[in-house]
Amino acid sequence: MKIREIKEILGAELLCGECLDGDVFSACCSDMMSDVLAYVKDQGVLITGLVNPQVIRTANMMDMVCVVFVRSKIPTDDILELARESGIVVMRSDLRAFDACGLLYSAGLSQTSGDKHA
Repeated sequence: MKIREIKEILGAELLCGECLDGDVFSACCSDMMSDVLAYVKDQGVLITGLVNPQVIRTANMMDMVCVVFVRSKIPTDDILELARESGIVVMRSDLRAFDACGLLYSAGLSQTSGDKHA
């Protein structure tokens, strides 16, 4: 799935990043970055309601290409600058995390990692 499609499915607003034609094969959703670090493997999109720079640092460490802030959360300018420096696309959506995940799953995006606990 293209990042552009994720934006459309979630009705998300693009906050930073230019590469919307990048491919994404899986996603994860968590507000606990320690869980993302411990359990997530091979996910391209992080869906979260946690708004702090650690989200971008975690996504960068895990080679994720996109972060979607849900529940109408708006990241600060320093978070967006960190994402720009890391080459990570950032979007925001008014959807709840559950709804965002359900829509993406229904559209064919899933967790492809062998570990299903994240």
